Amino acid sequence: MSNAMTETTLAGAPEAARAPLSARFAALWAAAGVRCAVPVVVLLAAGFLAPLIAIFAYSFAPPRSFDVFRAFSLANYAELFSPDNTVWLSFAWSIGFALVTCALLAVISYPIAYGMVFLFGRWSSLVSVLFVFPLFVSENVRLYGWVLFFIKNGVLDGSLKWLGLGGAPEVLYTPGAILAGMVYTYLPFMLFPLTLGLSMVPRDLIDAARDLGANRFQIWREVEVPLAMPGILIGMLLTFVLAIGAVSEAKILGGQSVIVISHDIEIAFTYAQNWPLGSALAVLVTAFIGALTLAVFARLDLDRLLGRR
Repeated sequence: MSNAMTETTLAGAPEAARAPLSARFAALWAAAGVRCAVPVVVLLAAGFLAPLIAIFAYSFAPPRSFDVFRAFSLANYAELFSPDNTVWLSFAWSIGFALVTCALLAVISYPIAYGMVFLFGRWSSLVSVLFVFPLFVSENVRLYGWVLFFIKNGVLDGSLKWLGLGGAPEVLYTPGAILAGMVYTYLPFMLFPLTLGLSMVPRDLIDAARDLGANRFQIWREVEVPLAMPGILIGMLLTFVLAIGAVSEAKILGGQSVIVISHDIEIAFTYAQNWPLGSALAVLVTAFIGALTLAVFARLDLDRLLGRR
């Protein structure tokens, strides 16, 4: 019986391969999953793939021109990799800010996420709302609120002078102010993936480790962190990707005292009107982030993260 079924399957396979392309396309279109995926594919093609193709094409256009798809030049990449170009300093600033932001947010968010999962109980929803609520206000509005608070003769400085304490120190327009603004802005993007990761840690395993004599640090190192690692990696990746493209914090809180890579891209597309160079910069940043994303997702078990096993 098994041999007969195998022969029938092997005999039908060449016939399916010889079927007309239109028939195979019709059979594929008949699948409900394919039809449901069409809107998503169209949206991704129009909103994601098409702009990427346009940016990639512009990066090979002659400098300070709009001859996209009509001319080919490597002058933009040659300028980027020139030893005299300072764009790598901006890139280093962006990477540095993003790395430090991720590190600080991991330290800040972990205790909050732990409390939301294991300690706060019914108050966890309220804590989540408190962290989500600022996202309903424009980022620029929130950052300008920081400026009004910390600026000379602003809220903090004026209040301290009124109390006779001599005024507040100068904190605006420094790298520290930029970093503080980034930590404040991207806190929810680290917190909620961390909360998701910690919620995947079975409480029974923690209790079992405690019963076997493990101390709190050993439980954290051997049980909590390994099992919560998918959420930790997603939170750090999401925060890093957003932070490396941050520009508002550097412009509003830093006063352009530090030029980040996203600001260089904006200048190339606006004031300099050098779209090919801006596109080459964007391709460089996209390639770096894409390689980092692939490296992180190669270490993630998405089936486990989504609860499929």
